[in-house]
Amino acid sequence: MLFGAHVSIAGGLEKAPLNAAAIGCEVFQFFSRSPRGGPAPKINKTVIEKFQDNFRKTKQQECYVHTPYYINLASANNRIRHGSISVIREELERGSLLGVKYIMSHLGSFKDYSQDKGMKIVIESLKKVLQGYQGKAQFLIEISAGSGQIIGDSFEEINEIIKRLGVLGKNVGVCFDTAHAFASGYDLRDKKAVDETLKKFDQVIGLKKLKLIHANDSKVDFNSKKDRHEHLGLGKIGLRGFKNIVNHPKLKKINMVLETPHDEKGDYQLDLKVLKKIRK
Repeated sequence: MLFGAHVSIAGGLEKAPLNAAAIGCEVFQFFSRSPRGGPAPKINKTVIEKFQDNFRKTKQQECYVHTPYYINLASANNRIRHGSISVIREELERGSLLGVKYIMSHLGSFKDYSQDKGMKIVIESLKKVLQGYQGKAQFLIEISAGSGQIIGDSFEEINEIIKRLGVLGKNVGVCFDTAHAFASGYDLRDKKAVDETLKKFDQVIGLKKLKLIHANDSKVDFNSKKDRHEHLGLGKIGLRGFKNIVNHPKLKKINMVLETPHDEKGDYQLDLKVLKKIRK
């Protein structure tokens, strides 16, 4: 298991590996465009060469891209829905050019439709994203914190989406966010809880689909349905929970990326030190 964090692309996409190495990352995640909208930075031959050169020089092992925050594949607004389809596909293509391993995304909300109709629209949207895609970056669905009618807040819902994609779902994986899962009712506070949550994941989705973990403690209580990240060991999951996650035998080959806060309590460097300390 390798550790990293979500890093900035300030100064250009090619700077991401340098920014990751500067804080002690072994792997890293980044936005390849603004998470709140606007045109994406162009990826030309020079950018690709500089990015990959910096990746090698800093001895980073893997990298991942998170799609923007505004993605909603079940929006009744065609501009938002079709824009979301285009952006995810573009991120898959852009990530493949850079050598990114995974592109993860939240899928949006069913707020505009009933559950059944919303699910049908999500499946149709994802099929448009994936049809004809031949790049190397793999698409991951990130588990959500279950507030409102959010999509993908349960193992059952994620599995249904993957299954209904048919052959296109064979190469779709899952990004497991610890804070989101905890807030959605999957306990991670001790060894027994971690074992039971992973057992359920395996029964419903299959551990072979688990590709990446977002390592975030939770500011909010178990099953609170809210998305609030905290520094490792300072939240409701606690250090005991993360010790059992990091050292779980079934997670040895699954890497972790931090999305913890930058505040008066600390930053990514602090949380990376915590992870490295508890790694046996």
